[in-house]
Amino acid sequence: MSVLKKLASQSAWYGLSSIIGRALFFLLTPFYTRTFVDVQSFGLMSYVYAYIAFANVLYSYGLETGFFFFSQRYQRQKVYGTAMSSILISTTLLTLLIIVFYQPIVQLMRLQMHPEFVWYAAAILALEVLSVIPFGLLRMQQKPRKFALIKLAGIVINIGLNLFFLWFCPLAIQNQWLGIGLIESFYNPNIGVGYVFISNIISSGAILILLHAEIRQCKWQLDTQLLKQMLTYALPLLVAGLAGMINETIDRIILSYLITDTNEAMRQQGIYGAVYKLAMLMTMFVQAFRFAAEPYFFARQKDADVKQVYAYVVRYFVLGSALVFLIVMLYIDVFKYFIGSDSKNEYWEGLHVVPVLLLANLCLGVYLNISMWYKWSGQTKYGAWFSVGGALITLALNFLLIPKYGYTGCAYTTLICYGSMLLVSYIIGAKKYPVYYDLKSMLTYVIAAIALYACSLWFDNYAQPGLPLLLTFNSMLLSIYVAAIWYSERSKKI
Repeated sequence: MSVLKKLASQSAWYGLSSIIGRALFFLLTPFYTRTFVDVQSFGLMSYVYAYIAFANVLYSYGLETGFFFFSQRYQRQKVYGTAMSSILISTTLLTLLIIVFYQPIVQLMRLQMHPEFVWYAAAILALEVLSVIPFGLLRMQQKPRKFALIKLAGIVINIGLNLFFLWFCPLAIQNQWLGIGLIESFYNPNIGVGYVFISNIISSGAILILLHAEIRQCKWQLDTQLLKQMLTYALPLLVAGLAGMINETIDRIILSYLITDTNEAMRQQGIYGAVYKLAMLMTMFVQAFRFAAEPYFFARQKDADVKQVYAYVVRYFVLGSALVFLIVMLYIDVFKYFIGSDSKNEYWEGLHVVPVLLLANLCLGVYLNISMWYKWSGQTKYGAWFSVGGALITLALNFLLIPKYGYTGCAYTTLICYGSMLLVSYIIGAKKYPVYYDLKSMLTYVIAAIALYACSLWFDNYAQPGLPLLLTFNSMLLSIYVAAIWYSERSKKI
C-alpha cells in the first residue's frame, strides 16, 4: 500500500490545473442544459467545439513537443524564437484562409443559420494556439505554479463570463435592475449560445495577456534549418494527434452529416453531448491517476522491481475504474438530474448509452496505462500506429452505424475502438516489454461491476420498486462489491 500512498500524495500543479479545469467545466453542464431549453442549442455548441478540438491539433502541429525536444540540443532562446515565429506565421495564414474561404466553410459545416460561429471558432483557435509555446516555456523553466495559476485564471474568467452573459444579463433585464441601460447597450439576447464562444474568446485573450512576460522573452527569429528539423520531428506527432482526435471527437462531426435533417442532427448532438458529460466522471478519474502515475514510473523505470510495482498499480487502477462505473450506474437516477430536471427532459433519452461510454473510457484508461511500455522502451511509433488503427475503426463504424442507430452507434463505436486499442497494445506489449498483470483479478473487478449493474436493472424492471427502494437496493449491491473487493485484496502483496 506504500506505493499507492506515494501516488496519492503526489501533488502535480500541471495535473491540478487540468483536473480542476475539467471539473469546473463539467459543473457548467447542468447550467447549460437548463439555460438552453432547446436541445439543438446544446448540440450546436458541442458540434462547433468538436471542430475546434480537431482543428487545434492542426494549428499546433506538434510544435510544443518539438520545442521541448530541441531545447535540449540547441540554445533555448533560438528554439523558442523559431517556434513562436512559426506558430505566429502559420496561425496568420490559416486565419487568412478562413477569411478567404468563409462562405464555403459555412456551407461545409452546415452553419448557414449561424455563420458567425465560424468567426468565433477562428478567433478561439488563433488565441489558444498562440499561448501553446509560452506555456511550454513555463514548463521548461520549471514554473508549474505559474502555469497552473494562469490556466485556472483563464478557466475562472471563462466560467464567470458564461454566468454573466447567460444568467445575470437576462435576469437583470427581466427584473429591470438598476444599470439595465448599460447592459442593454452591449447585451443581445438573440446571440444566445454564441455567448459561450464569446466568453471563450475573451478568456483566451486574457491568458495571452497573463503570459506577457513569457512572450516578451521571445527574440523573434526564424531559423529555417532548425524549423525544418522541428517540423520533421513533429510530423509523426501531428499524425498521432489527428488520429487521437478522430477517436475522440469525429463522431460528433460525422453525426451531423449522416443525419440529413439538420434539426434532428443537432437534437441528437445535444443529447449525446449531454450524456457524454456523465462519462467524464470516468475521464477525470483516469486523468488524475495518470498525472500521478506517469512521472512516478518514469522516475523509477530503472528500478529492478518496476514491472512488478507497475502491474500492482494497474490492478488498482482497474479496480478504481470499475468502482466509478458501478457508482455512476447504480445511482444514475440521481446523476441524471445533472443534465436535466424534468421527467420529460429530452436529454434523458440518451441515458442508455452512459454505461457504454463509461466502459469505453475505462478501456481508454487501461490502454493509456498499459501502453507505458512503448514510452519506456523508446518505441513511440507504436503509439502512432495504435491511434491510426483506432481512427480507422472509428471512421468505418461511424459511417456504418450512425445512419441506422444515430448517437447510439457513436457510443458503441467508441467502445469498440478503445477496446480494440487496449487489446492490441496488450498483445504487442506482452512481446516487446512483458509485464505480468493480474488479469484474473482485473477481469473479475469489471465483470462483477457489470453483473451487479445488471442485477439493479433486473430489480428495477421487474419489481418496479420506486426510487427510494431502488436506491436502497443499489446501495446494498455497492456495499457487497466493496466488501468483496476488500476481502479479496487485503491478503495481496506487491
